[in-house]
Amino acid sequence: MDKYEIIIYWSNEDRAFIAELPELPGCMAHGDTQESALANAKQAVDLWIATAREFGDAVPEPKGHRLMFA
Repeated sequence: MDKYEIIIYWSNEDRAFIAELPELPGCMAHGDTQESALANAKQAVDLWIATAREFGDAVPEPKGHRLMFA
């Protein structure tokens, strides 16, 4: 997996942990635990990148630094 920032948080609405990748628009995953959300996010990144390449869309390079602050 590339080195994209992943933000994991609990969603009361979804009743699951959500893993978002702000550098890849629309790329997110969920899981019952933080660990499963992270594992699912890694798969989501691979699928996001594969789909972007299939359609000839640009794949952003990871910024390599923290994007958001709490």
